Amino acid sequence: MRRFSADYLTATREGMWEVRDALAPLSLSDRAVILDVGCGTGELSAVLAADAPDAARVVGLDRDADLLGAVPEPVHPVRADALSLPVRDGAADLVVCQALLINLPDPVAAVREFRRASSDLVAAVEPDNGAVTVESTVPAEERLAARARERYVAGVPTDVTLGAVPGLFREAGLVDVETRRYDHARVVEPPYDERSLEGARRKATGSRLGSQRETLLAGGLTDDEYDALRADWRAMGRRVVEQMGRGEYRRREVVPFHVTVGRVP
Repeated sequence: MRRFSADYLTATREGMWEVRDALAPLSLSDRAVILDVGCGTGELSAVLAADAPDAARVVGLDRDADLLGAVPEPVHPVRADALSLPVRDGAADLVVCQALLINLPDPVAAVREFRRASSDLVAAVEPDNGAVTVESTVPAEERLAARARERYVAGVPTDVTLGAVPGLFREAGLVDVETRRYDHARVVEPPYDERSLEGARRKATGSRLGSQRETLLAGGLTDDEYDALRADWRAMGRRVVEQMGRGEYRRREVVPFHVTVGRVP
């Protein structure tokens, strides 16, 4: 399973669930015990706790103890593996995950474990990373982002384009399966916060592409193609920094998420 830093999770989930219509099928107001599996730093856990009854117990489970240290109250952090949850059968009335199945080599095994641990609902909030769109005032950014994403998706050993998973839920034995789409838009515009400024600096140095080199090569880039992509990326980053200096830079990235919910028969 791939591992992520707390900074990465916070940055990619910032501002998510300001609109919660897609979470309506989880019927959070009726929940007593909720397990958020692969909770990371607890962004979704906090939303679940806010919308569940005051008496409800929300437990955030993750393998990474460092990430669990950032989980906010009143969520109860527990170190655990998604394929072997430390709870009895039917211990929760909702077991949910966000951006977890895309990182597992056998996602249906995880959903079966979620079904075992739930007495009522199982839900998965999964992105389709192959359908991400970018709009930018630096024209080259859209083209380069699409190029890098295509090769990155091809190089990751799990299915990061998973998105909606009704078939997977039914294979795991769940019924009454439904899916809703939620588009998470991440916008950079003036006035720029420190996270946006740091992101621009990383573009100008090509540091993120540097950390993804092996994945991009596994996705089909040759060494020469990778070097050319990184050189173009750094040039694009310099244009981003220049536009930021004039207060002109704007960027909008949309990541489509799909909320799949099924009931334990």
